Amino acid sequence: MRGKTGCHYQDTAAMPSHRSDHVTILLASYQGAAYLGQQLISLARQTHTEWSLIVSDDGSTDGTREIVMEFAAGQPEGRVRLIEGPRAGATQNFLHLLDAAPDGAMVGFCDQDDVWLSDKLARAVAFLRSHDGPAHYAARTLICDDNLALLTESRRFSRPLGFRNALVQACMAGNSSVFNAPAAALLKSALPAARAVRILSHDWWAYQVTAGAGGALFHDPHPVLHYRQHGRSEVGRNDTIRAMGSRLVQLFTGDYGMWLAVNHTALQGARPLLTAGNREILDRFGEALREPGPIAARRLWELGLYRQTRPGTVAFYAAAASGRLSKSPYGLDTGGATG
Repeated sequence: MRGKTGCHYQDTAAMPSHRSDHVTILLASYQGAAYLGQQLISLARQTHTEWSLIVSDDGSTDGTREIVMEFAAGQPEGRVRLIEGPRAGATQNFLHLLDAAPDGAMVGFCDQDDVWLSDKLARAVAFLRSHDGPAHYAARTLICDDNLALLTESRRFSRPLGFRNALVQACMAGNSSVFNAPAAALLKSALPAARAVRILSHDWWAYQVTAGAGGALFHDPHPVLHYRQHGRSEVGRNDTIRAMGSRLVQLFTGDYGMWLAVNHTALQGARPLLTAGNREILDRFGEALREPGPIAARRLWELGLYRQTRPGTVAFYAAAASGRLSKSPYGLDTGGATG
């Protein structure tokens, strides 16, 4: 039923989900009026037309909600849904959206300030529909300034995607990520543990869970969206020498060790979802991080963990050897479950 505001209000369970190619787009919004309209127009121009949209707004006061409602009024009944966000930051808002998504459909994360290319969903669906088990699609992006003038393309990853990479690096950007229905169900099952420890990055967590469960992973070398860089971007570009150097330096700060600890605890809480082999890797990873620096580095090396670039991998092991990865205010929960 259509509300008085013009937005389509409908129970989540009633939103379209019966078709295997249907994608529920999950958009987290907060004070996004400056750019949101362009993003919504790009959704309407998708060549893959089997989609619905849930927008979770974190209390915007700049007209964001009104932009969503105006867009909804021009869409088919029930296609767009606006819900209240948890007001706890972008990551928690995306987890809130994932919880609100209907069962049985593909889901895709959406940033409020990007602009999608018209074939974004079509390319994702073409990959995802060919997999019966969990599958996770992500892609390269066109990095632009705030006026969408092209600056460069995001990096192409050359090393394999998988759990040994996912434990130490986020490679599947959330703004390009789409999951098939089995992967979406997997992430929903892992939500309680992620919320309990307040994970810091929803896209890194999603990569870890799908990889840990043995899901199919694909990083499309073809860019699928304009990734706008501006003063309020949640995450900055990582392709410049300066940016890459800054990220390598982060490996030696307590922040990176904290991220590893939080992610590890969230994964331990979802360990029944992982393959037996990856549960063993996760346990050994946690045990290694408890060891003194040189021993930690050796045990992590024995696990075969890697980042996508040689300098990044070298820096990771150097940080481990110096004891920086264990310097975290969070305790590592290595579980104790078997299997």
